[in-house]
Amino acid sequence: MLNEREIESCYLGQFIPVHYHHNMLMDQNRMHGFKSAINYAVKPGAKVLELGGGTGVLSWFAAGRAAKVYCVEFNPDMVKAARKMLSMNPNGHKVEVVHADAFEYLPPEPVDVVICEMIHVAMLREKQVEVMESFKRRYLARFGGPLPVFLPEAVIMAAQPLQQDYDFEGFYAPIVQFQETSTAKPGTVELAAPAVYSILDFSQPTDSAIAWQGQFAIEKAGIVNAMRFITKNILAVVPEENSTIDWLNHYMSVPMSQPIQVKPGDVLQVSFQYRAGGSIPSLEASIRTELVHAHAHSSNAQLSAYA
Repeated sequence: MLNEREIESCYLGQFIPVHYHHNMLMDQNRMHGFKSAINYAVKPGAKVLELGGGTGVLSWFAAGRAAKVYCVEFNPDMVKAARKMLSMNPNGHKVEVVHADAFEYLPPEPVDVVICEMIHVAMLREKQVEVMESFKRRYLARFGGPLPVFLPEAVIMAAQPLQQDYDFEGFYAPIVQFQETSTAKPGTVELAAPAVYSILDFSQPTDSAIAWQGQFAIEKAGIVNAMRFITKNILAVVPEENSTIDWLNHYMSVPMSQPIQVKPGDVLQVSFQYRAGGSIPSLEASIRTELVHAHAHSSNAQLSAYA
């Protein structure tokens, strides 16, 4: 019998189908960013742990410089896939694929770097924050300090009000949409600049409860009927170059239940709250918007429908 957390994990993403991991391999921005960050963070002869290894590719990046890599994966299908793929690549023998729960596993020795790429937009669905906080407590209890370097080192999250087209060949459907960050988005109008709502530093204690209230200065006329969520992962900080190695998740556009008509000069107040690792609907249900200052020619009325 699966316990409650295991059932939730299956639903929330720990057992995502194998072909999704294959899509990750084909995401060049993701692959290049992580490879660069791992090559920087992992020093020759280091010991490395990856929590949630998937295909094992990030562990394999680390194996190019590390003496030993522990790659923890809970999905038995992915364990088999990772072992097979690693056996086909040089240095794959340095990676020990461990079939275990990342919430419970500790390596048999102290490690220098911990990789945990359980990343979803806004830190939703996957359990990165919870897994890393649990690991820190258990690691300190067994080995003492200092903690290893974590990769990603931090995450910056922002929100942005949108007018989003929900017409699909005449079929109106206000759905959650994921969008490429580097291409134009037909049917999407940015009505204000993004605002940062949370910065998580994984070297410090991290709270999984996220709550925010802030204001946007509206720059374009339109109907705010969606909120875009932006997640920038700071994979590694490179102080000697005063730079960072980053990876930007796809944008996530979440529909709002009560669209609001706005004009330039309006001030839109927005609030929301959710738990890192929680569901997208939990965030969607929490979004609240209000015009706190309206331009002289704008309407304060909330629209009951948008089509």
